[in-house]
Amino acid sequence: MKIAAVPQPASQPISANGPESSDEAAGVLTQLRAFIAASNLSPGLRLPPERELAEQLGVTRAELRKALAVLEAEGLLWRQVGKGTFYGARPAAANATVTALARNTNPQEVMQARSALEPEITRLAALNATEQEIERMRQTSRRCREARTWRQYEAMDALLHHQIASASHNGLLIGLLDILNAVRRTVTWGRLRTEPERPPPDHHSFAEHDRIIDAIAARDLAEAEAAMRAHIETVARKLLEPDNAHRR
Repeated sequence: MKIAAVPQPASQPISANGPESSDEAAGVLTQLRAFIAASNLSPGLRLPPERELAEQLGVTRAELRKALAVLEAEGLLWRQVGKGTFYGARPAAANATVTALARNTNPQEVMQARSALEPEITRLAALNATEQEIERMRQTSRRCREARTWRQYEAMDALLHHQIASASHNGLLIGLLDILNAVRRTVTWGRLRTEPERPPPDHHSFAEHDRIIDAIAARDLAEAEAAMRAHIETVARKLLEPDNAHRR
């Protein structure tokens, strides 16, 4: 099923920091939600210290604090000065949904869902992305290559896929993909490679990400869709093969 491409009105000028900051915050928030869902925390249990948690997520402490503040405002977490951050008694609806879905799915279903959703989202991104959004994608793609650990790579990969979804300019699809990505991180949280320490220079996703972004920049809807579909197929194959379960 194809999602109808609805032309969007011309975008208004935007600041250099606003949308990028918003995209990055959303990516970190997705990572944090997935971590909490995967940890199966009971109400009242303390989260790891900020420095340790930031390292696990592959984000800065400043980015982590912003995400923690969002979840605290939702009632999912509470903080006590000098003692730390604790899992709250009132889970946010989004995190409860992620936890429930993650407990009743598996990596194969996650990849099938991605294959059904992301190529069409990417097609819309090729139609609607602004030049600023495309440049932010290229910046994030470069940061994927610069990642010093697999955790950092995963954080940048999540951000890139969120940026592509944001460029579709369809709020419902963005929300659906954020939930899907949080479930994906939860289901695969313990499957990351530890050796080698970081993605190799020829990691398959680097070139695949570039192909996707180039197609979006060229406004080639069919190529953008095909590039994302090929990327997800490669990720699925490497994730689901026993010998390559940690490689994506």
